[in-house]
Amino acid sequence: MILTTTNTVEGSPVRDYLGIVSAETIIGANIFKDIFAGIRDIVGGRSGTYERVIEEAKQTAMRELEQRAQAMGANAVIGIDLDFETVGSGGSMLMVVATGTAVRL
Repeated sequence: MILTTTNTVEGSPVRDYLGIVSAETIIGANIFKDIFAGIRDIVGGRSGTYERVIEEAKQTAMRELEQRAQAMGANAVIGIDLDFETVGSGGSMLMVVATGTAVRL
């Protein structure tokens, strides 16, 4: 399965457009991660804890996007867009939405 943010795949013309496909994932950061991230905010530097949470959420959304596209009979998803939002009380959770166009090349 080819997954790309571009609208075309070089050397592989789109034969069939199967429709829009999307996947969402919501992941929470627990209180210990919040405490350590808060300390990192005070002393400066990158928050590896939150970076790992974001990466995990992104990978989960992309896996689900691929599975949903395969169920539609696609062999590629083009024009993928990733959106990141905080949700929940006080922004305690991270939502990642992956959207693209399922196609057959």
